[in-house]
Amino acid sequence: MAKITASVYTSHVPAIGAALDLGKSNEPYWQPVFKGYEYSRQWMKDNQPDVIFLVYNDHATAFSLDMIPTFAIGTAAEFEPADEGWGPRPVPLVLGHPELAAHIAQSVIQDDFDLTIVNKMDVDHGLTVPLSLMCGQPEAWPCPVIPFAVNVVQYPVPSGKRCFNLGKAIAKAIESFDKPLNVQIWGTGGMSHQLQGPRAGLINREFDNAFLDRLIADPEGQANVPHIDYVREAGSEGIELVMWLIARGAMADVAGGNAPKLVHRFYHVPASNTAVGHLILENT
Repeated sequence: MAKITASVYTSHVPAIGAALDLGKSNEPYWQPVFKGYEYSRQWMKDNQPDVIFLVYNDHATAFSLDMIPTFAIGTAAEFEPADEGWGPRPVPLVLGHPELAAHIAQSVIQDDFDLTIVNKMDVDHGLTVPLSLMCGQPEAWPCPVIPFAVNVVQYPVPSGKRCFNLGKAIAKAIESFDKPLNVQIWGTGGMSHQLQGPRAGLINREFDNAFLDRLIADPEGQANVPHIDYVREAGSEGIELVMWLIARGAMADVAGGNAPKLVHRFYHVPASNTAVGHLILENT
């Protein structure tokens, strides 16, 4: 059977991708950010999965205000890097895993979660920046990726509790797949940030680090935090952090297994107009 071996959590700041693509990663401003992922890139080489299930949000690229699915799973064989207005990022084609994606969709929908099945879509920086941070700039990504897009752009957005419970259903689906695949689940987005209005540029270090603490030690408690707390404390775009709860809900301890091993933790301010947060947790 397939198994989830680890979960990875990271911000997906678009300027990070631009810094990499334009060869600016060694500039003084960006050096601390990329240094925080040096361990992670080596860990990724040493713990290469067969498939990555990557939770992210689309930024009006694959979807628009005309059609906004709450949860959308990419079931295609491949996904092109999106043109977000300045050309596609110079990164590899993202190969999918249609067989596992279709199995997950079947299982999760039968568990009463409504998913949108997407057989063709481009993937934007929300998905490609985490891959770049963890894998560097390879000629090909190290394994297939199943994109899982969550609406955290246009209200109403899903609650932290629903995301957490969805993670449980995804874990159940993956573990019932009848091939011995090593799967990692990634939650991306956040941390505290606001892009518009009088609070534009908001960064709340205390909230961010408390979120990381609780995600590790008390994920169920964090799942019950209401939306208004995220918006008040972490800014309008801080709600992206609920996507991390999908990945956390898929870990073994949530279903009665052992507590995960904290492999790496990193937090840095600033990166563009936000903070960068990052965790790696391994199932034990």
